[in-house]
Amino acid sequence: MSITTLAVPGVRGLTPYQPGKPIGELEREFALKRIVKLASNENPLGASPKVLEVVRRILGGTHLYPDGSGFELKAALAEKLGVEPAQIVLGNGSNDVLDLVARVFLTAGRNAVYSEYAFAVYPIATQTAGATGKTAPAHDGSRGPRFGHDLETMLERVDPDTRVVFIANPNNPTGTLLGRGELYSFLAALPEHVIAVVDEAYFEYARRPDHPDALEWLGEFPGLIVTRTFSKAYGLAGLRVGYAVTGVEIADLLNRARQPFNVNTLGLAAAAAALEDTGFLEATVQANDAGRSQLEAGFRERGFDFIPSAGNFVSFDLGRPATPVFDALLREGVIVRPLGNYGLPNHLRVSVGTAEEIDLFFAALDRVLVP
Repeated sequence: MSITTLAVPGVRGLTPYQPGKPIGELEREFALKRIVKLASNENPLGASPKVLEVVRRILGGTHLYPDGSGFELKAALAEKLGVEPAQIVLGNGSNDVLDLVARVFLTAGRNAVYSEYAFAVYPIATQTAGATGKTAPAHDGSRGPRFGHDLETMLERVDPDTRVVFIANPNNPTGTLLGRGELYSFLAALPEHVIAVVDEAYFEYARRPDHPDALEWLGEFPGLIVTRTFSKAYGLAGLRVGYAVTGVEIADLLNRARQPFNVNTLGLAAAAAALEDTGFLEATVQANDAGRSQLEAGFRERGFDFIPSAGNFVSFDLGRPATPVFDALLREGVIVRPLGNYGLPNHLRVSVGTAEEIDLFFAALDRVLVP
């Protein structure tokens, strides 16, 4: 008998999430001294100096358990976002919160709806909970931005057994963005038995005139959950802090299932400090705008189609299988992200780095693409 058969069916059918290749592993594998990592959508500016100061100050207390309630961070978030602390659920990154939603609302006989090319954690959370995932085809370019969420098609997939709809805005890995009107109309059309999760992990980067802030609709849609993270624009990916904002009733349900101490002491303190440094956040967004434009200009210059992005990354089409190019870039010391596991075998996703890192990426790309 295979041990695999003892696992629940949903888990047996999953493909594990593939994180970006670690810098240390690449150094060991190819004996490289200079590595450019543009694979995991990390902040190239690092974290705020205020965050680093706070973390250094509290290192001596790591033998103590963290504040399991997250009181201070929830209070700071509530003040900044204009909500009540009881509406906030903290997580070990926003992935943890997405998993909480699945564990609370999904089970065998129920299903979740998400878009083609959407974040890989949605099917993982859904199937691990024993539920069925229903993938709605993305836009083909005829009625909306190619690769973007087709909300009309997603709504058609909702049935009496649907309990959760996952929407990433902006979406990873495509960077596509839903406008305010279309997202509002979709939420208004959902039946009462469906929980709508609007995943805003890249919210801070998407400063477009029509970019919705889903928090504004919490009072209108009782089944709405908005998730965000400190991993991206705030530069705290290694400390794993995310959160959900929702109605008090849903927050209470999620907190019942939340593991105690799921956010560590350093993460709690760092996130609270990061919220205060608005200057660092603004510098991050400005640097990202410049870097994203630099990437797009480079792709245009080389004749590559790319997906216009509202995040801190750009995905582009090589016009041929991307894995050999990805492997060749690794040997050049450049780590990007292949998107074959998202159903985009010809695409690579490149995170926005510093201007120098982007120049090094394009120089390496030109070398590996020489006939």
